[in-house]
Amino acid sequence: VQLQASGGGLVQAGGCLRLSCAASRRIFEFASMGWYRQAPGKERELVASITRSGRTEYAEFLKGRFTISRDNAKNTMNLQMHTLLPEDTAVYYCTAKSIVTGLWYWGQGTLVTVSS
Repeated sequence: VQLQASGGGLVQAGGCLRLSCAASRRIFEFASMGWYRQAPGKERELVASITRSGRTEYAEFLKGRFTISRDNAKNTMNLQMHTLLPEDTAVYYCTAKSIVTGLWYWGQGTLVTVSS
């Protein structure tokens, strides 16, 4: 299973970005998918997750600024990010859990840099 994250870049504070995670197989086979991020010098943290049934969870620090979604037809998961803050600067990783094996798969990460 390969997960390819994309959409990162440099944006000014208050701006928006849309991250995408393309899977090499049908995402319907994943029990759960999610986005994590890791800022320099910090531990990796959960940003948002979405289950096969579409149930979502978000980190409290987001305060409604991000929206996670999945497109089963395109085998992609997306993270729409609004009102970006400098503290959102991090490498964002997509991850997915196999419904069959329970194993978690990770993408290579995409860098988001928010300038003040």
